[in-house]
Amino acid sequence: MTDARFSTDGGAALIVSGVGPRPASVELLGPRARVTGAISGGGKTWKASLPLRASRWGGAELPLPVGTYELRIDAAGAQHREPPASVPLTQLGTLRATLDGYALTIGPPIDPAYDSGEGQAALERRYATRPSALENAVFFESFYGRNASCNPLAIDRELARRAPHLTRYWSVVDLSVQIPEGAVPVVDGSPEWWRARGSARLLVVNDWLRRTFARRRGQVVVQTWHGTPLKRLALHRPGFDPRRVAAVIKESRRWNILVAQNAYAARILGKAYAFLSRPVWVEGYPRNDILTTGDDGATRAALGVRPDERVLLYAPTWRDDRTEMVDFVDPAALAEATDSVVLVRGHSRTLLPGRDAEGPRVLDVTGFPDTSRLLLAADALITDYSSVMFDFSVTGKPMFFLVPDIEHYRGELRGFYFDLVAHAPGPVVQTQDELVTAVRDGDPAVFAAKYAQWREKFNPRDDGHAAERVVSRILDQGFVDIDTPPPAD
Repeated sequence: MTDARFSTDGGAALIVSGVGPRPASVELLGPRARVTGAISGGGKTWKASLPLRASRWGGAELPLPVGTYELRIDAAGAQHREPPASVPLTQLGTLRATLDGYALTIGPPIDPAYDSGEGQAALERRYATRPSALENAVFFESFYGRNASCNPLAIDRELARRAPHLTRYWSVVDLSVQIPEGAVPVVDGSPEWWRARGSARLLVVNDWLRRTFARRRGQVVVQTWHGTPLKRLALHRPGFDPRRVAAVIKESRRWNILVAQNAYAARILGKAYAFLSRPVWVEGYPRNDILTTGDDGATRAALGVRPDERVLLYAPTWRDDRTEMVDFVDPAALAEATDSVVLVRGHSRTLLPGRDAEGPRVLDVTGFPDTSRLLLAADALITDYSSVMFDFSVTGKPMFFLVPDIEHYRGELRGFYFDLVAHAPGPVVQTQDELVTAVRDGDPAVFAAKYAQWREKFNPRDDGHAAERVVSRILDQGFVDIDTPPPAD
């Protein structure tokens, strides 16, 4: 007989107990997180406590991400046990959880009253129409709150250094998202989230402003975007769709400032988003400052990678016709063939669907907080059409382009702004065998001229000081007041 219940003693936990020999292990297995239970007993009864929180990459222990987890009880040769009785939906502080047999579901950490279309509509009306004054604060959002990373993170760090008393809110999908020290998390869809987004004087985002957003008088939106584009975007995507055109124009009108990595990106993004008469700041990408000023040792240590090991980072972009990461690489075979550690980094859009890749000398880092630190730690990059190619080139380290679907992607899915094969600063290959040969036997000097031309065009402002320049412009224009401390609680 196996039983289960939820507990809040010492933090939210799932307690599983049973009669008979103790199991070898009790675990919760999710797509991007894993928890091992502490087992006690071992005579006639046993008990396992599984905390509903986890620490990854050496970070703080945080609540488990929203999703479904398998409760796995390893009987270790004992007689098969029946699944525990279901436990109804339970509020555990900031978590909501339910257990149905061996399936544990973690729900969004917001009041159930607001977790509906009607509840969200009520919050939208409340915070869109209130007459209160704007707050001297910054609202940050990166990749729809899936992590705290990219250009918004670099700007946050520089603002925190120069204006430590400034209130900084971070939009997060749940409380498993690690945010910068001193910042305030606001869970997407919660009353606090609606209030912070609707009242902060400055918003710094790297993607579309989701849900209904109307910029209030005095609010400023700095759109950093999330990469120099190779693939066609927005108004430039194949096929004419009037609804998409209307949505793009409506979205770009919400922005006051657009940050671009280089002049090429400024031109493309301005046209793709009909952002032609407002300021574009070409200052390099703040997220790339770490690539010239950072130390890869801390990231390697967090990943458990030795300083002398060669690290290959496989980071493909997402596909419009699939939800999960492309599977063009067998990472375990690649690690063995190249005597390397292979880091697998799915696009942010593949973070929630899919599961972590596994294998000897393989680390799935799709859930790692910040891609820039991975670029710093890697000895070489393997990508396809992802904008990480324009960031990694700051390091001058080798790049390889695995593009087995290039004809389909170029001709049907998206299309390109320039000929990747002609200009790539590294080998362009179609198969994993070709990739292995290029990694093992290729001579980077063959691409030295192309690499230099690439960096001259795409990285002229990536000098380690982009965040300083962007924040200086924010402060010089008075978008926030750094001299007035926040009001006391």
